Amino acid sequence: MGVHVNIREKVDVCVVGAGHAGCEAALACARLGLETVIFTVSVDSIALMPCNPNVGGTSKGHLVRELDALGGEMGKNIDKTFIQSKMLNVSKGPAVHSLRAQADKAEYSRAMRKVLENQEHLTIKQAEVVELLTENIENIENMTDMSFNFEHLSKGIATKKITGVKTYTGAVYEAKAVVLCTGTYLNARCLCGEAITYTGPNGLQAANHLTDSLKSLGIEMRRFKTGTPARMDKRSIDFSRMEEQFGDERIVPFSFSTNPDDVQIEQVSCWLTYTNEKTHDIIRQNLDRSPIYAGIIEGTGPRYCPSIEDKVVKFADKERHQVFIEPEGLHTNEMYVGGMSSSLPEDVQLAMYRTVAGLENCKIVRNAYAIEYDCINPDQLYPTLEFKDISGLFSGGQFNGSSGYEEAAAQGLIAGINAALFIQGREQIVLDRSQAYIGVLIDDLVTKENFEPYRMMTSRAEYRLLLRQDNADLRLRKIGYEVGLVTKEQYDHVCEKEKMISSEIERLENVKVGANKEIQKFLESRGSTGLKTAASLAELISRPELSYEMLEEIDKDRKPLPADVIEQVNINIKYDGYIRRQLKQVEQYKKTENKKIPPDIDYDDIKSLRLEARQKLKKFNPVSVGQASRISGVSPADISVLLVYLEQKNRMGYVFD
Repeated sequence: MGVHVNIREKVDVCVVGAGHAGCEAALACARLGLETVIFTVSVDSIALMPCNPNVGGTSKGHLVRELDALGGEMGKNIDKTFIQSKMLNVSKGPAVHSLRAQADKAEYSRAMRKVLENQEHLTIKQAEVVELLTENIENIENMTDMSFNFEHLSKGIATKKITGVKTYTGAVYEAKAVVLCTGTYLNARCLCGEAITYTGPNGLQAANHLTDSLKSLGIEMRRFKTGTPARMDKRSIDFSRMEEQFGDERIVPFSFSTNPDDVQIEQVSCWLTYTNEKTHDIIRQNLDRSPIYAGIIEGTGPRYCPSIEDKVVKFADKERHQVFIEPEGLHTNEMYVGGMSSSLPEDVQLAMYRTVAGLENCKIVRNAYAIEYDCINPDQLYPTLEFKDISGLFSGGQFNGSSGYEEAAAQGLIAGINAALFIQGREQIVLDRSQAYIGVLIDDLVTKENFEPYRMMTSRAEYRLLLRQDNADLRLRKIGYEVGLVTKEQYDHVCEKEKMISSEIERLENVKVGANKEIQKFLESRGSTGLKTAASLAELISRPELSYEMLEEIDKDRKPLPADVIEQVNINIKYDGYIRRQLKQVEQYKKTENKKIPPDIDYDDIKSLRLEARQKLKKFNPVSVGQASRISGVSPADISVLLVYLEQKNRMGYVFD
């Protein structure tokens, strides 16, 4: 494969792929002082948005906020390049509020590339990685050059260690760690009806050789698919037949480092229209020409982001489906047709789109297509995103069987951080389900059997009232600071914010107002019940119809506070009972999460375990009792048996190797 080239370089980390996961992984490693090279099949595809032109959305906005709190780049980059911004679900409780911003696709990619190009310790290399280089680990106990201080993970499990990568031209890059972020490029093929092209997204070169190397190392591969809708020429669309969708009057930035005043820009509009029975009829009549239904597509698609064919078949009772027309950028006429991804032939696509109100005379710039690609079964990974069998090999993004830019970036950041910490001999980080949506995402990937591209949703987070997007800095800035990606100034700022919140809540709990005429009149004017006895300001704020801001009139000693502090004070007082209840649930969760399972445990020795549970536990090799309890096929009774076994071994003074 390729030709013999006498190029051999030594670096600390190789990152394979420069999509949203690869960018975050490479920046994290470089910012932690490691010499890092990021490989891409095309420099023009850095931070490419091959599908929807936006960042954030329900639950995904949480991921971007958390990534930013940890020191990632995506939030900063979208703040620089968005063209419309909207806070979703504002009519509901704060747990599900999610920020979503339309991006200027070209500007987003250009701005991220500029960050990478100017990052110290980071080199961009346009080359296709075709092989992973490894060595067998003969005696892991005697190894002194690798980091195994995260004792319940790597020690005693890995059979190989990564030593570098080889490119198609034969160049070898020796490395102490490798992060795989190949996205949808591995053995990719794009399908538009009967027309099949063997390319990556947007017609870019696919990576056709690395899969063989991964399989030879015993890595279990899967075949997934995703899709994207057509892009229309703006001049051919009749917007008068659609509902205009505006951005927020006051824009909230994604990054905690962005000054809110700097993002108050003039925004562009998006548009809403709908499919109809005529659209659905055309689709139904041509299902035999869809690669999905003709059996041409082998890969499994995302259940929560279905093609328009899937929607029509699976939701046959629905008379219409929403279609969002979104600009791809300020300097292009291309419009994205959200909600109508398809792999139908070009002639069917044109007929189908032209039945939609406002698209009667539309001209397609880029056809919709489905893309199939190779990815891994993520149960081969630890929660650190390191491969169990190959020490020093990490992975993130769609390669791990997930979908979405935000899910990819979050994983890329964690994989990059842990690759760096691994090399530096420091304890790697694992965010648990009670700490972050990122923790939920990764735990679901490595613990549950995923047979389709995984998508983050608020319903997946058990402790979502605590894991709000508004408090991501309070939850995660400290971890980012301890890792080394958050500056002392940023960390001091969040510490000061925390103090202001707690002292203001304490003040409000201690300031009482009496049942006098002034207070009764104020309450009556706000549609609130009068007082019979004195009450604290905190008690009044906890009423659904009142808020911190509304009480300014009767709170004479109030001092000015930043808007983000006021937001936290309001939420913490209003939801105090629910928050306390969830904190108790987290306490119980932590008990099982902190019960570690030794890596060399012999599940065959636990005679009372059911056969299915034994097989699943051996396959997943969970690091804690908590993780074991979330494995499909492991029942609460099996967990009880496991706990008894561990306790017995502990009492006998048994030391696992």
